[in-house]
Amino acid sequence: MGGQGGAGAGSGAGASSSDEPWPVRVVSQKIGAWVARLGWVWVDGQVAQISRRPGASTVFLTLRDPSAELSLTVTTNRDVLDSGAPELREGARIVVHAKPEFYAARGTLSLRADEVRQVGLGELLARLEKLKKLLAAEGLFDRARKRRPPFLPQRIGLITGRASAAERDVLTNARRRWPAVEFRTVNVAVQGPGAVPQILDALKVLDADPSIDVIILARGGGGIEDLLPFSDEALCRAVFACRTPVVSAIGHETDAPLVDYVADVRASTPTDAAKRVVPDLTEEVRLINQARHRLHRAVHNLVDRESHRIDALRSRPVLARPQVMVEQRAADLAALRQRADRCLTHRLAAADDDLRHTLARLRALSPAATLDRGYAIVQRADGHVVRAAGEVDPGDPLRVRLADGELAATVRSAAPANTGAPVTSDAPVTSDTP
Repeated sequence: MGGQGGAGAGSGAGASSSDEPWPVRVVSQKIGAWVARLGWVWVDGQVAQISRRPGASTVFLTLRDPSAELSLTVTTNRDVLDSGAPELREGARIVVHAKPEFYAARGTLSLRADEVRQVGLGELLARLEKLKKLLAAEGLFDRARKRRPPFLPQRIGLITGRASAAERDVLTNARRRWPAVEFRTVNVAVQGPGAVPQILDALKVLDADPSIDVIILARGGGGIEDLLPFSDEALCRAVFACRTPVVSAIGHETDAPLVDYVADVRASTPTDAAKRVVPDLTEEVRLINQARHRLHRAVHNLVDRESHRIDALRSRPVLARPQVMVEQRAADLAALRQRADRCLTHRLAAADDDLRHTLARLRALSPAATLDRGYAIVQRADGHVVRAAGEVDPGDPLRVRLADGELAATVRSAAPANTGAPVTSDAPVTSDTP
């Protein structure tokens, strides 16, 4: 058997193929060798199960990851467990110094621990504070990325424990405030080893539901160890990645798991979450009635004010008797026409008087008027008017103009101006009326 095993191991040194496959023992040996190379490691986890057999010195623990559905079996000596964690219970967080071992006979992997430490409250708080700083540095607590839930959500997703006080508080208070509100409740474990994976699955399902407008994550009060699932890093990152606004309602006012800092809204209690998510129907009806009353009063005042303005406009003379404006303009036009007529008549009369006076003066100064009084105009042949006897010589022809006709004369003699003798002339009488 030993020779065959050695030959098998030696033949397994090369690559396996369909013609030369490795035996199961060879594969087991190789797996065991690879696992052994990991050496001693420190492992952090949550105790899911403790198995102490009476009279046996070996204790079996089931250690699981708080954030995933993964677990490993840990074997240790009773004395090692009693010295490091004498009051260890299921659900507690521990740190073990162990070496991975592969059992070829059963094909299982387990951890053999030589030291077990129960994580104390101080160490848990230190870890949470370190994780809190890490998440804050990555921006998971940033207020700028927090979303505001809708004023009246169509449907609310609720993640809480089955038949828990938190579930009752949320449903009762929300329906009391808004009776028509709809819920999709997903019951999960809210503490213990399976809490985080179940909450992650529920969060994924509700976030993928398009009818869900907001998600409430609710749990009643408890100790720090009880609330540890809600400070899990994987849960915090899942809440941050949700497209749907998340309201965290974990514990009481004094409780502050890390998911409170990541959630879009932090409620102090599940009851407070119900008040934050849905409005109060009674209060909204009161506000609507108040707004309607204010609107009615504003419209009434506006109509009343405009009615007074219309009445004031209608009471003005121009609107009470619109024809007054036309009549006034007609009267003004008639008065202007009368003034124009009087002015034109006066100016025509004055012009007529001026013309008559001018005509009278013209007639008074006219030579024809002088001739009508018996005078005559004596002109020489060149047309020069003779004003003195010395201006003509005997024998000069003259033209004598009378009021009616004219005479042609010849000068026979001319007396001096001081003698008073008339100028004589022989002239035939001719009738040449101008």
